[in-house]
Amino acid sequence: MSRWHTCPSVLCALAISGILYALPAHAQTLVYCSEGSPEGFNPALYTSVTTFDATRQIFDQLTEFDGQSQEVRPALAESWEISDDGKLYSLTLRQGVQFQSNGHFTPGRPFNADDVLFSFHRQGDKTNPYHRVSGGQYAVYFGMDLPDLIERIEKRDDHRIDIHLSRPDASFLNALAMDFLSIQSAEYAEQMLAAGTPERLDLDPIGTGPFTLVAYRRDNDLRYRAFPEHWRGKPQIEHLVFDITVDPSVRYFKIRRGECQVMAYPNPADLGAIERDADLTLERWEGFNIGYLAFNTDKAPFDDLRVRLALSHAVDKAAILEVIYAGTALAAVSPIAPPSWAYDPDLAPLAYDPEKARALLAEAGYPNGFDTTLWAMPVQRPYNPNARRMAELIQADWAAVGVRTRIVTYEWGEYLRRSRLGEHDTLLLGFGGQNGDPDAFFFALLSCHAKAESGLNRARWCDQDFDRLLEAGRATRDMKARKEIYFKAQRIFRDQAPWIAIAHADVLEAVRKEVLHYRSDPFGRHIFYPVALSGGGE
Repeated sequence: MSRWHTCPSVLCALAISGILYALPAHAQTLVYCSEGSPEGFNPALYTSVTTFDATRQIFDQLTEFDGQSQEVRPALAESWEISDDGKLYSLTLRQGVQFQSNGHFTPGRPFNADDVLFSFHRQGDKTNPYHRVSGGQYAVYFGMDLPDLIERIEKRDDHRIDIHLSRPDASFLNALAMDFLSIQSAEYAEQMLAAGTPERLDLDPIGTGPFTLVAYRRDNDLRYRAFPEHWRGKPQIEHLVFDITVDPSVRYFKIRRGECQVMAYPNPADLGAIERDADLTLERWEGFNIGYLAFNTDKAPFDDLRVRLALSHAVDKAAILEVIYAGTALAAVSPIAPPSWAYDPDLAPLAYDPEKARALLAEAGYPNGFDTTLWAMPVQRPYNPNARRMAELIQADWAAVGVRTRIVTYEWGEYLRRSRLGEHDTLLLGFGGQNGDPDAFFFALLSCHAKAESGLNRARWCDQDFDRLLEAGRATRDMKARKEIYFKAQRIFRDQAPWIAIAHADVLEAVRKEVLHYRSDPFGRHIFYPVALSGGGE
């Protein structure tokens, strides 16, 4: 063996009793101007970056992925062994790790193997009493095919587990670092089930992470308190506040006035002013993300390759990059971004060519175009800072080749739900990688499995040749072989055009100069454990 070391209606009213919103002036308090409300507080149930940011403060995973070094490191699993056939992962769990408490639960023991088993079995075992709690939708767990991949999990003792896979999977160690596999307390789950309130596990979260959630006012703020028994040591920040501010112009106003110290997703137009401001630092990373337009290939005329190619050739990406991203993104050819080891720099894009688009439409039987809809996200994300304006630009491009488009939008949760069900014709969306492996982009977003099981394949596209390459990429740990496999997969993706891959956007954040030890990363994750404020902070 090789050894590697070291429910929306309820959420609207969530507020934990006995917690005042006023904060002591002497304590270090960091305010983060975030862009939106989380969908909930169990990351296994959701897929949005906003939710993961909110829950990442509360929970830990078995491993963690360092966005800067792109290495998998120990977390709740302090070491592991992988069998020579790649099908057995033996994990040694960290001892003495404490769970948080709240008004409903005080832990009676530290973290152990039972918590790992519960966190996995809730998602993968349909007979588990928690499987259907809070809606029971585990889109990422099923989208990444973990029920088929994980044959069984065995508890060897309180601090050792064996995970048996049905086949080798070179991406599995990276997957263990993803938010949907956050470790929850089996003891808390048992007590809430016995009390007849199992939903409380997802509403009043308990984890082993550096901060405890103490209050939430939907569309207003999240408030956390440092967890003094965190296994890495107590955070230097005593109070962490997520000031939910949807408008990026208002977020910028707040950070200039010192009302927050870290700001998510500034407008590209404000970057010059941020760089010139003596009180601010602009954090900028080449992003591990993709902004895209998906064609619903289950619906005519998008089941016709000629139509997808036509509309791809009709879109002027250079104009989109200039207007929407203002020089902060790279035109995309595939889902794989330049920081990835699987990125193919020689993959040629589909050229902007309206004449070719008209010819392909005529060949497909649409010489006069057709009517369709384009769904535009209601929220700002690094991969798409202004979806409505992008939709308008694409609408104009398609109109120039005869395709008439109506722009549609919904509230964010409804947008995600309806698009998972395949109600759209075309839609704008994106993805920010969490673990650095190309499989997290390809399999979870474009495989036949992701179409059938999770709805994360918004293109509703299924290509058997493409899927065979993904399986081959998972099966080998030979990096050279994996790279060649993913290069081939990217060529199939480009030629079959289930998406218009639009842009890989830089990750941008404004940070006040008094913030110490804050580390942004290419995934756009907000991690506040090591942060301190100069001068004590109030």
